[in-house]
Amino acid sequence: MATSVALAFQPFCNLSSTLAYRVPCVPFSRRLNLKQRPLTKVLFALTESSKYPNPIDASEARVLLQELADCFSLPGDYFQQLSRDLRLDLTDAAFDLSNGSVKEECGEELGELLLNISKAWELGDTLTSADLISKLPALAASLTGYNRSALGKRLVSASRRFKSMGQYGQGELQKIAEMMNRTGKLMSTNAASELGNDRPKEETKVLKFGDLQVELTPQKAYIGAVISFVFGILSWKIGEGIQSIPESSLEYANDNALLLAKSLRVALLALFYSSSALSACTAVGLVLYGGQLKAEGK
Repeated sequence: MATSVALAFQPFCNLSSTLAYRVPCVPFSRRLNLKQRPLTKVLFALTESSKYPNPIDASEARVLLQELADCFSLPGDYFQQLSRDLRLDLTDAAFDLSNGSVKEECGEELGELLLNISKAWELGDTLTSADLISKLPALAASLTGYNRSALGKRLVSASRRFKSMGQYGQGELQKIAEMMNRTGKLMSTNAASELGNDRPKEETKVLKFGDLQVELTPQKAYIGAVISFVFGILSWKIGEGIQSIPESSLEYANDNALLLAKSLRVALLALFYSSSALSACTAVGLVLYGGQLKAEGK
């Protein structure tokens, strides 16, 4: 009994030396570090695995695209009832979905389908949009890793436009935005490991004038600079030709006609000389911009 009482009041380190199994006395700070190190490694491993998940295959892409198509099962006049601001957001989403060299990146068939979907969004045609989007799952099996990655990035970009529309109706637009964003991210995440020898995606810059889309390349910039230069020379020559006409040679019936002719002469000189100056500035700007695009391409 006395021995048990004595052991009870002994320090833990001394008690461990008395027992058969020796327990080392580790400082409290070191014990915390020993516990934290494995946890840090686990968290780091989880972070790395979530950062680079495995790319999805064709069957998984088909399921995701089918779920996305189901989100567009809306009333026939849904897009037409949107306000003007929301229609503008829908038009921006259409541009994000199909801008640039969409057929080269996504393939001929999928690219054409995306162009038609974008046109339906711009026109506010809900039924045509739903019918076209329902064709996306059938194309999943024929898409390469590069095509899926390009489609995913376009879906993510377009989803931001739907997200910015806010709550409308029963929240259909937000459901579309969430599903489109989820589908796009899963289709484009870690695509580099699946692309293999596929052609890498080249970032293109596009100017849009209504229905006309112009892809900006160094060659087109240089051609535009040459056209601007030639137009500037022609404008300058025409201005010189008008200026070379002496005012004394002008003969008119009365002073009012003479005054009108002089005013017209001054206006034409200002027009053609200003056109020459603007053409020169445009040519210089296009040459510099073409050089910048060429440097970015390298």
